[in-house]
Amino acid sequence: MEELRIDVYGRVQGVGFRQFVKKQADAFSIKGHVRNAGDGRVAIVAQASRKQLELFLARVQGGPFLAKVTEVSYAWKKPVRRFDDFVISTDGGFIRDQAHSFANLGKHLLHGQDAIPHHVCVIPDGNRRWAKDKGLKPWEGHRFASSSERVLALLEEAKSLGVSHLTFWAFSTENWQRDKREVNELFSLLGRGLKKFKKEFIVHKARFRHIGRKDRLPEDILKQMDELEEATHLFSEINISICLDYGGRDEITRAVNRVLKRGKVEISEEELARELDTTGIPDPDLIIRTSGEQRLSGFMPFQSSYAELYFIPVHFPEFGPDELREAVQEFGRRKRNFGV
Repeated sequence: MEELRIDVYGRVQGVGFRQFVKKQADAFSIKGHVRNAGDGRVAIVAQASRKQLELFLARVQGGPFLAKVTEVSYAWKKPVRRFDDFVISTDGGFIRDQAHSFANLGKHLLHGQDAIPHHVCVIPDGNRRWAKDKGLKPWEGHRFASSSERVLALLEEAKSLGVSHLTFWAFSTENWQRDKREVNELFSLLGRGLKKFKKEFIVHKARFRHIGRKDRLPEDILKQMDELEEATHLFSEINISICLDYGGRDEITRAVNRVLKRGKVEISEEELARELDTTGIPDPDLIIRTSGEQRLSGFMPFQSSYAELYFIPVHFPEFGPDELREAVQEFGRRKRNFGV
C-alpha cells in the first residue's frame, strides 16, 4: 500500500468537488480523506496500490462539471497511519464548512486565480554586499537576513496575500567554493534558525520542505530538516521550501540518472517532472531576485518556463513585507499567455 497526497487548485470549493473526489475514491477502493484548505484549494490524502492511486489521480484532475481545476500538485509518501474508509472532512461543522467553501468560491470568481501567484520563489541576493556597505563581515549579512523575525514577517505577508507556496534559495551547489569560514557560519546560522522555525511553523501551520542535495550537507542540518518536514507534513495553510545545496543543472542530472538506473532509455516531460526535487510542488509563478542582478543563475530551469521574473535593486536584508507585496501586485498586473 502507498499513500498519495494531492493538492488541487482552481474553482474547487463550493462546487461539489469533494463529493466528486469521494465518488472516485470509492470506485477505486481507496481509503483516506478529502478536505477544503483555508487558502481555497482541496487537499486529499489517499491510500491504495500505486496503480489504483494513479488512476484516481487522473480522474481527480478532471473534476465535476462546475469545477475548474487549474493546477494539481502531488507527492508520494510512506503511510504513517492507515485509514479504514474514505471520508469528507469538515472544519467546525457542516454550516461553518459550507460558509468557508462558498466564501472561497466567491473570492475565486471575484479576483480570478491568476491575480495571486500560487508559488513565489525568492533568490535572496545581496547579503554580503549589504554587510560590506556597513563595514561588517559577510556572515553578518546572512545573520541579519535569516533572522526568524524577518522570515516570519515574509511568511505572514505571503499568507495574507493568498500565496500558498514560498521558496527561498539559501545555498547553491556553487556556494561551496566560498570562504570556508563563511560557509561554516552560514550552516551554523541555519542550524540555530531551524530550531526556532520548528515552533513557529507549527504555530502558523506552515509545511516545510527541503529542495536540493542531501549527500553533502552536515548531518545535524539534515536531521533537523527531516524532523521539521515530518512535524509539519500535515499542514496546508502555507508551504515553505528552502533550496539548500541546490542547482538546477545538478537537479536535472540527478533526476535523469535515477531514471537511467531503472533501465529506461527514454523519458517523458511528465516523468522527468516527477523525478525532480520539487515533485508535488507547483511550478513557480513568480521569481523574485533582490540586489539588482537580472539573471536566474540556474534556479529551477525546468520548472520556471512560464514564471514571471521580478528584479528589485534592494539587497535582501532590506527586502521585507512591503517589497513582497509590491512584487505580488506587479504580478497581478501582468498578462500571462502561456504560449497561446
